[in-house]
Amino acid sequence: MIIAAVALGLFSIPAACQSPPAEPPLQRASAPEAGEIVLVRVEKGARRLVLLDAAGAARRTYFGLQLGDAPQGHKQFEGDERTPEGRYVIDYGNPRSAYHLSLHVSYPNAADKAFAESHGKPPGGDIFIHGQPNGLAVGRAGGDWTDGCIALSNAEIEELWTLVHDGTPIEITP
Repeated sequence: MIIAAVALGLFSIPAACQSPPAEPPLQRASAPEAGEIVLVRVEKGARRLVLLDAAGAARRTYFGLQLGDAPQGHKQFEGDERTPEGRYVIDYGNPRSAYHLSLHVSYPNAADKAFAESHGKPPGGDIFIHGQPNGLAVGRAGGDWTDGCIALSNAEIEELWTLVHDGTPIEITP
């Protein structure tokens, strides 16, 4: 009876009882246009992520990257907490990540899988560029804390989210 009365507009639900309107999700970049980002370069040693356009010009640079707990060397096996090195692709974004937004890196490739298999171990996966842990009130978590991912500030991942489209190559260097 009450539901029917609400539906008919006979009385309204107090504003305090209603859910706040959901924030619209940030719009992801679509296919690149002239002057847009065509390559993401991660320089692990310099703790730098650079977005490059088709002319090779740096359009944005982010500093202070946070990496896996063992940042030296290429990721070889599941659980080694290293960030991969090599050429991959940003293949999708996850707006409902455990971290503030995330962009998936296509690790492992065929060579990564073959190497791990030759050692009788799984190569791992679930490598992302992402923001800080959800629930972190402000700032950044300290040090290298990911399991092999690349962490930025929340503001930085929000900007990256709008600039990098699915299919963008990513080059991760030592």
